Amino acid sequence: MRWRGVAPDVLLAASGVALDLLMSGKAGAGAAPDWLVPVFAVLVGAPMGFVRRRPVHVSLYLAAFLLFTDQIEAFTSNTAQILLCVAIGATGYLRGWLATLVAVVPGALATGLNIADPGTGFTGAAWVYSVGIPLLPALVGRYLRGPAGRLKEPEVTPDVLLAGAGVAVAVLGTWPMWHTSEQPAWVIVSFVVVAGLALGVARRLPAVVFLVEGTLLLLSNQAFSAATSTVHVLLLISVGVFAMRVASWFWNLVVYVAASFLASLVVVGSEGTVTGLKVGLMLVVVATPIAIGRYAGARQSAAEAERLRVRESERLAIAQLRADQLAERERIAREVHDIVAHHVGAMVLRASAARYAAPDGPVADALADIKETGHQVLEDLRGLLDVLRDPGGDAALLADPADVVTESAERMIAAGLLVDLDVDPALGEAPLVARASAARIVQEGLTNVLKHAGPGTAVRVGLAAGDGELLVEVSNGRPPTVREPLPSSGQGLAGMRERAKALGGTLSAGPDGGGWRLSVTLPYPKTKVTT
Repeated sequence: MRWRGVAPDVLLAASGVALDLLMSGKAGAGAAPDWLVPVFAVLVGAPMGFVRRRPVHVSLYLAAFLLFTDQIEAFTSNTAQILLCVAIGATGYLRGWLATLVAVVPGALATGLNIADPGTGFTGAAWVYSVGIPLLPALVGRYLRGPAGRLKEPEVTPDVLLAGAGVAVAVLGTWPMWHTSEQPAWVIVSFVVVAGLALGVARRLPAVVFLVEGTLLLLSNQAFSAATSTVHVLLLISVGVFAMRVASWFWNLVVYVAASFLASLVVVGSEGTVTGLKVGLMLVVVATPIAIGRYAGARQSAAEAERLRVRESERLAIAQLRADQLAERERIAREVHDIVAHHVGAMVLRASAARYAAPDGPVADALADIKETGHQVLEDLRGLLDVLRDPGGDAALLADPADVVTESAERMIAAGLLVDLDVDPALGEAPLVARASAARIVQEGLTNVLKHAGPGTAVRVGLAAGDGELLVEVSNGRPPTVREPLPSSGQGLAGMRERAKALGGTLSAGPDGGGWRLSVTLPYPKTKVTT
């Protein structure tokens, strides 16, 4: 799914600003004055609006901003750390390995300085965290750049990524308070990890996960205040996933109201005063993930509709090809019917004439039987004709194939083609079925030359019979002028190939010295056939 326009950039910037207001609103600006909280929120969040187009620049900026806020002990450093990981992940997804490395190295240095405590030695575990925290989103971005970027509904990859992102947000948002809280560190860690892992089933059970995150937020607000802001972030992520998966605006409104109520516990606080700014901030914070979720859901639905349209187009194209093949076979069947009816009719007439000339006896009885059987065959063929022949059936099927070829050449000459017709006198030795198919192929081949090369083009038509094969060749030279070809269905060549295949023959066609050459071979038994 590709997002276009400025709407996603605005949403990303608003999400970054809202995230810092959410995380730093209560803690303040640290050693700096509290009025810097909204300023820091804009400085750390607004650059996310450029992360799709300049992910490396945003990563370097956030790494520098992380160092600055860590030095002045501003709580915004936690937001900068999270957004830095997001920017590095976007770099891995949108850029190559070299650009990803350029983003990871400064990110690892800034993360290491953020983790290090003044006067404390840098341990091996700290080095692992310093490198691992920025490297993980980079690897995830590179992974999504491959086939995993085209995620399908049955796959578990997006669920694993959601669970991993949830745990990462939970750990990054609470680890500074693990040893300063009234509760044991392992209790807080277990609590936030469970809250993060719950996002792993958010795509499949969005309502259940929203209820779980809401319940955990209430518990953290009462007993684990150090994790309240982090769990609130996870709740907002579950709101965004719910909006993406559930298209009903009614249920999205229900979730919005419920999430706003829960957010009031964090944004307003039990001891704080209710102001218009806090209420407005709360409404914007909750509306942002819903807007992002609905936007992503709409784009996902549009992409799925496009995939279904492409599949349906492919299915219709295959169905059309099969219909054309069946239509061509039906025409062949009608020709076979006419050929057989022609010969059987001649046989019945000759048997009838011989019956009147022959004396009584076994010969006369045999001729009478031939006559009756022939009449029955003709009746059966007429019934078959009613099934096969449509109202627009071509009456020219009964014409002699040589006459059909001659008439086709004369018609094309009248249309402007320069036709050179070369018919082998031995062509009459070939079966009528093969000759009729050859005539049809010549008709279609000349029509294609007129459509694609235009009047004035020299065309050579050759028909030859020998060694049990009937050879058909239609070749044209370079068109005299450059012109737009006439409209064509593109099924003529497929029909000729199907006709040749039905008789066990082969067809080849392609460019030939600036023109086009069509060659068809139709095998037949080496027996002389009379008409």
